[in-house]
Amino acid sequence: MLAVEALTEAICNSRDHQGIDPEAATAMAMHVLNFFGFNDRIIDNVLEPEDRDAFYMLEDSGLLVTEREETTLYDGREWRIHYWLFRRDRIRELIADAALSTAASSGDADSVYTDIPDEVWSRVSSEF
Repeated sequence: MLAVEALTEAICNSRDHQGIDPEAATAMAMHVLNFFGFNDRIIDNVLEPEDRDAFYMLEDSGLLVTEREETTLYDGREWRIHYWLFRRDRIRELIADAALSTAASSGDADSVYTDIPDEVWSRVSSEF
């Protein structure tokens, strides 16, 4: 099951929602997760139009994806069922990108170079 905090962080780090208020991102995450519960996918028919709009926004951000299934009814007609699924790989990617960005901005990335002696950084001229 996807945690509210993880989805909130992914929403905040998505390109389409850069600068979103964290409280608004948390509210959106909770709203969407309420539909999924403990399932990996939900059927589109349960959504109201305003809910579907939020799902489309998250699809544009790469956090959700749609899937459809076709079945034949008893009378021979084809019936399509549309589902929404989390793109867990993209959510994990956005969370990891945020962690790297935070580490780089806090100077942790530069700490790799502090143990290297100054001599290593000096250029040695050589004749070709």
